[in-house]
Amino acid sequence: MIRATILARNDRLCGFEIQGHAGYAEQGRDIVCAAVSSAAYLTANTLTEVCGCRAKVQENEGRLSVVVSSGEEEAAQIPLKGLQLHLEGLCAQYSTYIQLQLTEV
Repeated sequence: MIRATILARNDRLCGFEIQGHAGYAEQGRDIVCAAVSSAAYLTANTLTEVCGCRAKVQENEGRLSVVVSSGEEEAAQIPLKGLQLHLEGLCAQYSTYIQLQLTEV
C-alpha cells in the first residue's frame, strides 16, 4: 500500500511524504504506483524548479519527502493543493492501494 501524507504548517500546505508500493500489479505494470509517482515528481519539480521554493527533498528506496522551507508556504500552495486533489481522486478510485492523510507539522 502507498501511504501519502500531505504536510501543513500553521494551516498552510508545506510538503508531502509518499512511501510504499501500491501492489496493484507487478512492477512495471502498476498503474496506481505510476500515477502516484508521476504526480509526486511533478509536484517536487514544480515546487523547486518552477516556483523556486527552497525545500528539503529526500528520496530513498520507495520514499519521497519534500518539505518547503519556512516562509516558502505561499508559493507552494497551488502545486501542493493540486497534488492533494490528485491523490484524493486516486484514493477514491483505488482505496485498497492508497492511504492519504493530512498532518500538521
